[in-house]
Amino acid sequence: MSITKVELATLVYEHMHIDKKQAAELVDLFFEEIKEGLLKDDDLQISGFGKLEIKQKRARRGRNPHTGTDMTIDARKIVSFKHSMVLKERLNSGKG
Repeated sequence: MSITKVELATLVYEHMHIDKKQAAELVDLFFEEIKEGLLKDDDLQISGFGKLEIKQKRARRGRNPHTGTDMTIDARKIVSFKHSMVLKERLNSGKG
């Protein structure tokens, strides 16, 4: 399933009975806070859902798939998601 920020704002609008502009601002604020936290190299934990972690990947050798030439893939940071036990249990219980 894929969901857009507009669809999320519509869900907030329907469930919270606030106007659409406020719902869109709330969704934008939520994602901005997540981005700001991650940009500070902090892990972000959402109770009952999971944890977004910043991980450092080291430089490594790779290959250009189009040309087949060897290349070095630079070191970089990635965001990794680790689900909470609550979410894991709910996923595996079949109660979605």
